[in-house]
Amino acid sequence: MSTKHIWEVKAKNTPLLKKKCSHCNSDRFYCSDKFRLNAQKKNIDIWLIYRCVKCSNTYNMTVFSRIRTESVSKELFNKFSENNTEIAWEYAFSQEIRRKNNVITDMESVEYEILYTPIPVEDLIKMDDEVISFQIQCSFDCNVRVSTVVRTCLGLSSSKLNFLLDSGTVYFNEKPLQKKYKIKNDDIVTINKKTLIDIYFIGKEELLLRT
Repeated sequence: MSTKHIWEVKAKNTPLLKKKCSHCNSDRFYCSDKFRLNAQKKNIDIWLIYRCVKCSNTYNMTVFSRIRTESVSKELFNKFSENNTEIAWEYAFSQEIRRKNNVITDMESVEYEILYTPIPVEDLIKMDDEVISFQIQCSFDCNVRVSTVVRTCLGLSSSKLNFLLDSGTVYFNEKPLQKKYKIKNDDIVTINKKTLIDIYFIGKEELLLRT
């Protein structure tokens, strides 16, 4: 039996672009959350506008180039026209758009907040479930380690987290969690409650003697 809990990771800002400014000595541009549209006959170009962090010089990142107007739904076109922030952030975080434009983002410039209901480990181990599951929700491609989310949401110290990882107690999408793993939307983290109890109360050394 397993009970699933939700951990939501929300970005507080869009990533900066690593790009040399032609007007000053800056090498970073921020997303303005605004679009530029240019329609020519039956074709349309759409760009996401970036500005230099120092002098506000603009850089237009291509979203669509020379596509037929009918290829863009009316709903999406209206969002572009209205400078919809949600759509702007979707493209600002898009790895595919960055690849097509041959640009690099500074993912370290993004700040995040983790929304969750605090559940002390003491309460988790009192649950009847043999396996405790957590679903990670994240709207955009993030540069956040799964281990960071686990440590934050469970209120673990670094040593306790290392105990869990070293013992193979924590699974990430059905594979043993490694620190290098980064989150994606709908990822599933599962923890074996029995081993969690062993590590939390007994400690790593004694647990290893039992295996």
